[in-house]
Amino acid sequence: MNSDERLERMDAILLHKQPALKVMLDDVHSSQNLSAILRTCDGVGVQQLYYSAAEDHDLRIHKTITQGAHRWIERIRVGTEEKTEFLQEKQTQGYQIVVTRLEEHSISFREVDYTKPTIIVMGNEKEGVSSGIVDLADQVVIIPMQGMVQSLNVSVAAALILYEAQRQLEEAGRYAVPQLSEEQREKIKSDWLYRDNIARRSKGKIPLP
Repeated sequence: MNSDERLERMDAILLHKQPALKVMLDDVHSSQNLSAILRTCDGVGVQQLYYSAAEDHDLRIHKTITQGAHRWIERIRVGTEEKTEFLQEKQTQGYQIVVTRLEEHSISFREVDYTKPTIIVMGNEKEGVSSGIVDLADQVVIIPMQGMVQSLNVSVAAALILYEAQRQLEEAGRYAVPQLSEEQREKIKSDWLYRDNIARRSKGKIPLP
């Protein structure tokens, strides 16, 4: 793909980005799961992924899993002590917080209206979403299971929920009309080009100046 084709591809992708659909990972431990979720986020047009993790916990990216998707998603770390306050602030901005957790009042993930500004919170592989975040959630959802196991791998669960959101957004015509302003698109493209050039130089695809 030459430079002009790459720029055209970036422009086309930015026309379909869904800035009102975001994902937050609550202390997800596995870098493989993080990488798989990043790839799904890219597939449905998510622009921002938030994550909380202990300061000494390194969540590296597995490029063989992301297939480059990590370069097109903005990853924002939220301190473990600030994550509840962060989500509360997002609620004041009009976002609904959708949490995956098996509770008495949980509903199927398909019953949520994802055309509203939404942050989908996925919990870690052992303990799920922390209780403080569950308490403030606007919707607590489950993925119906018919077998002995009560839950799916977190990256698989994230994919199912995100593609349900994608289906609803597509039916609402959100992918047909740019959701980012031209100024926002140009800013993101500039950031992308910078990171893309660095990545391509590291592979020897662009000669050093």
